[in-house]
Amino acid sequence: MFFLARYCKLLEENSFRGRTADFFYMLLFGATVLTGIVLLGGMIPYLSESFAKIIFLSNSLTFMMVYVWSKQNPFIHMSFLGLFTFTAAYLPWVLLGFSVLVGASAWVDLLGMIAGHAYYFLEDVYPRMTGRRPLKTPSFIKALFADDPVVVARPANVRFAPPPAEELHQD
Repeated sequence: MFFLARYCKLLEENSFRGRTADFFYMLLFGATVLTGIVLLGGMIPYLSESFAKIIFLSNSLTFMMVYVWSKQNPFIHMSFLGLFTFTAAYLPWVLLGFSVLVGASAWVDLLGMIAGHAYYFLEDVYPRMTGRRPLKTPSFIKALFADDPVVVARPANVRFAPPPAEELHQD
């Protein structure tokens, strides 16, 4: 729950600020990819046993959001349990290692990383390479959300520079 609240909030407030429909479409894309992977993986003879144990995909979807956030903010310094520091680009791998260390299945985290990488590639990398954006949010989804531009009001008496010298020495 901590990761869901933290990284979902960070994505929504930073990368998807004023783009609620795009954020919803990212979650919809992730849920669709994860469901497709589990359904297809359940048909493969040697992998079906591992995929049959995955009942809920919410942890994978949360891990997908962590992965997307870490790719969009790769230079933020982080600390894991106060033991060691690393940059955010390695956060999914650190969490995967911790999951394996405590005995949890790595499949759930790996599925989230696959879905997150698919989204990151199709939304950020591929458009820079080709100029085409395959994950453009459909207009019927945009119509569901009121995506008004975010306006930050700046009070008139706020200054972003030091006051002139004349104002400092008035007695």
